Amino acid sequence: MLSRVADSIYWMNRCIERAENYARFMDVNISLSIDLPRDLPEQWQPLVRVTGDDILFESQYGEYSREAVVEFLTFNRNNPNSILSCLTQARENARTVREIISSEMWRQINELYLSVKDMTMKRHGNLSDLYRDIKNGTHLFNGIMDSTLMHNESYHFANLGRLLERADKTARIIDMKYFYLLPRIEDVGTAIDLLQWSALLKSTSAYEVYRKKYGGMDFRNILELLVFDREFPRAIHFSLLEADRSLHAISGAPVGAFGNAAEKELGKIIARFSFNDVDDVVHHGLHEYLDDFQVRLNCLGEEIFHTFFNQVH
Repeated sequence: MLSRVADSIYWMNRCIERAENYARFMDVNISLSIDLPRDLPEQWQPLVRVTGDDILFESQYGEYSREAVVEFLTFNRNNPNSILSCLTQARENARTVREIISSEMWRQINELYLSVKDMTMKRHGNLSDLYRDIKNGTHLFNGIMDSTLMHNESYHFANLGRLLERADKTARIIDMKYFYLLPRIEDVGTAIDLLQWSALLKSTSAYEVYRKKYGGMDFRNILELLVFDREFPRAIHFSLLEADRSLHAISGAPVGAFGNAAEKELGKIIARFSFNDVDDVVHHGLHEYLDDFQVRLNCLGEEIFHTFFNQVH
């Protein structure tokens, strides 16, 4: 496969997954702001910080108001990571590989992009409906891809991008809750603490799964599900294991071995999750553990670029 094609398919799916995840935590935060006690301020700054675009935001808006954050993360074309920008990039990548992807995939990504663009022109409208439509639209795209795209190299590059982006955003959402939303130790275990943990589970579509598996709210069980679980599709560990299968399917190397630097780097990351547990995370510090994971994931992204996409540039 041409490096250009592989690069476009990989980033098409990373951008779609990113748009979905932003829609998830934006929608949940809007609902959470309604449920918060009146004497507590709404939390909008952490949503920008978790994306890593706080410097760009402050240069354009300054104050972290609800309206500014919604505009910045959803519709702002000057923010390369806004939902609209992500869908624009995904659509452009899809356009360059229309001969590779199915016509149904192209139609769905085009319709999803146009629906968000149309909402911008209408001056937003009902945001909850918009975020729900984005989530449903990305789910539909993923289902169409799984059903209509040959499960060859093209599919595995798409799946690799989707799963690495999902692992990244799950880590960022957990870190947002623990490091930004509840900085005071005296608030741990309070009603607001439990409300925020519930919101975190909902933002990762894990609330019902968690309740069925564990019952009452406990942050150690939440970390067990979202970080280490091997069966829940949005867990970090699950996403990495599935990404590893696609990476090895591309190279032809057996799972458990490595034939290139990208496979070696991902194997090292997976090994850490396979032989760590919640006790290790607590001992190391959750924020520090997740921050270290982000650094390792960035290194993996660089290795994937040098292994597969470097010829593009």
